Amino acid sequence: MTDGQNAYARAGVDIEAADTAIELMKGYVARASRPEVIGGLGGFAGLFDASALLRYTRPLLATSTDGVGTKVAIAQAMDVHDTIGFDLVGMVVDDLVVCGAEPLFMTDYIATGRVVPERIAAIVKGIAEACQVAGCALVGGETAEHPGLLGPDEYDVAGATTGVVEADRLLGPGRVRPGDVVLAMAASGLHSNGYSLVRHVLLGSRDDGGAGWSLDRNVPELGRSLGEELLTPTRIYAKACLELADRTGVHAMSHVTGGGLAANLERVMPVELTATIDRGTWTPQPVFDLVRRVGDVSQADLEATLNCGVGMVALLPADDVDEAVRVLGEHDVRAWVAGEVRAADGAPGGSVRLTGQHPGW
Repeated sequence: MTDGQNAYARAGVDIEAADTAIELMKGYVARASRPEVIGGLGGFAGLFDASALLRYTRPLLATSTDGVGTKVAIAQAMDVHDTIGFDLVGMVVDDLVVCGAEPLFMTDYIATGRVVPERIAAIVKGIAEACQVAGCALVGGETAEHPGLLGPDEYDVAGATTGVVEADRLLGPGRVRPGDVVLAMAASGLHSNGYSLVRHVLLGSRDDGGAGWSLDRNVPELGRSLGEELLTPTRIYAKACLELADRTGVHAMSHVTGGGLAANLERVMPVELTATIDRGTWTPQPVFDLVRRVGDVSQADLEATLNCGVGMVALLPADDVDEAVRVLGEHDVRAWVAGEVRAADGAPGGSVRLTGQHPGW
């Protein structure tokens, strides 16, 4: 022992700080629950009563894992940590929803150079609140202190979720038909993908080809500071899309993340069909045009990296469009017809083609 510290503390790991963080986050986690959750924080594993699956004829379990990428650098620079959890939850639960699965529970992992209890609690607060929005339980997690590997104020987050869908209600390419409508759902902003490009273009030094802007810079086109815009939480579509699947004959959905709209929609397109999307049906939020103009980024590069204003897509019969727009509107999700599905007819099977131009671009 030296100065009252044990060997682990002298190596940079503060167990007492971790315990304090757990105490601070308990209330948030308790509210992110479901009736099927057994026990609370402190166990080695989260428990979920699987007898809830007995109401299914043939339950299919779905699972997804992800992080939020370099968006955490924005949260760290701004010292705002209670929104990044929405990005994490949105990235994992909405990957489940595209196949029609209801997210049941989630676990998280936070790695940091130094445990600051209030900061860790703020991160978990955001995760727990986002789980409530998504309708899933936060059943456990891990906070790991990695001194020497991460800086004292650096951290990264990751999460995994599990959901369930009835086998005969599984959504995907096998249901998609010629004549289906491509229904686009508005993104809240950049969401959590492409931040390496965005940070390079807007925050990077002029010597490296960036604009050299600061996060506190007021940007008139955005109506707020650059940092506030870049920290806008990812929209969580889970409940809206589950109700969409219940109330319409939706055939498939696509979560628009890394790779952009076309590449992600192609993941749910059958090989014998192709989809055409008209850019003229929507105007992306100003931040996308800002990145394009300031960084002189080609439209092709922009669309291959960012969601360009569309966070989720549904493929469904034209007769269901009006009801679908109503359902999504009830969840404050703006939706519009952006294109259609046709037989390939010589086009590359399973492809997605963007045509036209965004108004004002």
